[in-house]
Amino acid sequence: MKVFIAGASGLVGSNCLKHFNEQGWNVVGSYFSYATPDTVYYNTLDPTDRSNYDIRAFQPDVIIHCGALTHVDYCETNEEESYQKTVQSTLNLIALAKDCNARFVYISTDYVFDGKEGPYTETSPVNPLSVYARHKLMGETLSLQELSHTLVLRITNVYGDEARGKNFIARIIDQCKNNQKLTLKLPYDQYATPCNAWDIARAMYVLLDDKKSGIYHIASSDFLNRVELALRVLKYFPDAEYELIPMSTEAMNQPAKRPLIGGFVKKKFADEYPTFMFSNVDDYVKQHIS
Repeated sequence: MKVFIAGASGLVGSNCLKHFNEQGWNVVGSYFSYATPDTVYYNTLDPTDRSNYDIRAFQPDVIIHCGALTHVDYCETNEEESYQKTVQSTLNLIALAKDCNARFVYISTDYVFDGKEGPYTETSPVNPLSVYARHKLMGETLSLQELSHTLVLRITNVYGDEARGKNFIARIIDQCKNNQKLTLKLPYDQYATPCNAWDIARAMYVLLDDKKSGIYHIASSDFLNRVELALRVLKYFPDAEYELIPMSTEAMNQPAKRPLIGGFVKKKFADEYPTFMFSNVDDYVKQHIS
C-alpha cells in the first residue's frame, strides 16, 4: 500500500506515519509549517508551489488529510484563514486524490455536534457551533460527496507522542517532570472521550487495510471533563505543584462556543473489530512517568 499523509509532522499524522511504516506500507508524510526529519514539504494551500513534493509521481493508493487549523478561538476571529487551512486544503487534496485515483481519509471532530446530547454515534444529527466546527463539517461533507470511498474518522481530545509535545496531556506530564508549577483554568462542564493518537493510527490502519469507507467514531473507554482529565494525569505526580481552577464554560468567556457533552460512542467500530483494544489515559501516563 502506498500512502501519502498531509500533515505528518503533527500529532495524528506522525503516529500514522510511524505505524504504517512499521506495518510495511510505503508511506510519504508531508509538513507545511513545521518540518521533521522524516517528512517532505507540501503546501496544501497551493498545489502549484514549486517546492511541493511530487505526489502525482508517487501515485499513492491513499491520501490522508491530517492538517488543519485547530486553534478553535483563533478560527473564530480569523474566518478566512480557517476556511483556507481547513476547507480549501481539503478541496485541493480531493482534486489530487481524483487525479491519482486514490482513496481519501479525512480527520474530523466531535465539534460537528452541539454538545447537547453526547456522546454521539455516527448517525447523530450534526449542528456545529463555531467557525472551526462549521469548516470541519464542510471538509467532511465535501470529502464524502466528492469521493465515494472516503473514510472519515471523527476524533477528539487527542493526546500522545509528538515532536512538539504540545497536546494537553503531554504538556502536563512535561511540566511535572521538569518541576514547573502549573496553573490550570479548566472547564468542568465540557466532556469528551480522550484518545491516544497511536490508537487512532492503529484503528485507521485496520480500516484502510479492510477498504472501509464512510464515517467512524474513534474513542477510548475514557469519558471525562477537562478537570477530571487533568487530575487523572496529576495523580501520578504527587509532588507536582499546581493550581487547578475549575470554571464553567460560560465563565471562561471563550470567543468560540464549545459542545459541552461531546465525545463519541464507538459501537460501529467496536462491532466490526471486537478484539481491537484501545489504551486509556492511565496507560499513557504510566509509560511516561519515569
